[in-house]
Amino acid sequence: MTVILFNQEGICRTRRHVMESSIPPLSSHHTMTSLALAKDFTPEDEAQLREALKRCSPSTFEAACQFRKTGNLEHIPVIIFGVIERFVESKFRPRLKESDADLRLVEDLGIDSLTMMEIVMLTEDVLQITIDNDELRALRSVGDVRQFMECKLTGAPCGTEVGRLAS
Repeated sequence: MTVILFNQEGICRTRRHVMESSIPPLSSHHTMTSLALAKDFTPEDEAQLREALKRCSPSTFEAACQFRKTGNLEHIPVIIFGVIERFVESKFRPRLKESDADLRLVEDLGIDSLTMMEIVMLTEDVLQITIDNDELRALRSVGDVRQFMECKLTGAPCGTEVGRLAS
């Protein structure tokens, strides 16, 4: 399947061209929207999303709706933050809100394997993706999770610590 990407200047590139060119993987600095990620978003979809995210912040729900409508990857950090925040014990939430990408999931946020599976299941539901258990082993920090999700959604190879840890 060919994924069509548009950068902010409206220049179209297929997934194959993106991976072969010198364009770095998507990040908050390289905002691209994938038409392949955007799908029809029905009222039933919105109701299911509202139910799935009922214990998350309103901003998480809104970002998830916008992502499902447009496929715009700018919404991923808000969704990831909101899903993680929903499962983190309240005593660790201030750390998450004041965090940077280096905040560790286990050591700093107290996320155990059961909590990680709950996070994964909700993320799969919200973003309509599948995540393999083997892929989870490399995720150590909030930044790893964000980068992994961008790579997963675009088909781009992960070029930093996430990619090295997985191999």
